[in-house]
Amino acid sequence: MNEKQFSGKVALVTGATSGIGQACAIAFAQAGAKVVCVGRKIEALKEIEREIGAGVLTIEADLVETEAPARVVARALEVFGGIDILVNAAGHISNGTIENTSLKAWDDLMNVNVRAPFQLMQKALPSLIERRGNVVNVSSVTGLRAFPGVLAYCVSKAALDQLTRCASLELAAKGVRVNAVNPGVVVTQIHKRGGMNDEAYAAFLEHSKTTHPLGRTGRPEEIADLVLFLASDKASWITGATYSIDGGRSQTCAR
Repeated sequence: MNEKQFSGKVALVTGATSGIGQACAIAFAQAGAKVVCVGRKIEALKEIEREIGAGVLTIEADLVETEAPARVVARALEVFGGIDILVNAAGHISNGTIENTSLKAWDDLMNVNVRAPFQLMQKALPSLIERRGNVVNVSSVTGLRAFPGVLAYCVSKAALDQLTRCASLELAAKGVRVNAVNPGVVVTQIHKRGGMNDEAYAAFLEHSKTTHPLGRTGRPEEIADLVLFLASDKASWITGATYSIDGGRSQTCAR
């Protein structure tokens, strides 16, 4: 790909202060885009602002707040004049089964993983339509396959995948593409934020080497590469896709 293939473009990336979102924000900036980085932690936003340098706008926002998506989009339009690419990378995970998942845990996951992307897509649509832009949602292998012990997370990611497909169908005639990436286990902070301690997380990563046929976990930069491809002109005939990027995890049976 051309290094500066996104020159003149504006990419809005949520969850931009860590993991996959951060890798996407940096990759878009390196490819010439102006980047709107959305996150909840001021210090982490300052850090990514220093790393990217010119052409970055950081916005502190908790996207579960009803008015936050509209405020984020309005600020991006005010500063950069438009949005060409929306990457919904902010996400949340917690453990729980059908028997013990609390209503609060269910709502928290749905609000972060489904409602916030839905609202951001709605608010960004006028600009995306005007500029014939596109959306890439960061989903999960759990959107495509069922896994025990993370019921609400699986349901939220399946909902995000269906949001991707439905929106792609409705927006195709307006020139807006909508796709999703579905990673397997990637080394980020999401599991620790979801409640895993260091020892449990280390054991989880070690076990993941046996559950992913390619024998290892993923890196945020690998997911970012696929996100950039889907956002690029090279993917101009791809919409409504949910792309597995999981070391073969989605091809396996329970183990």
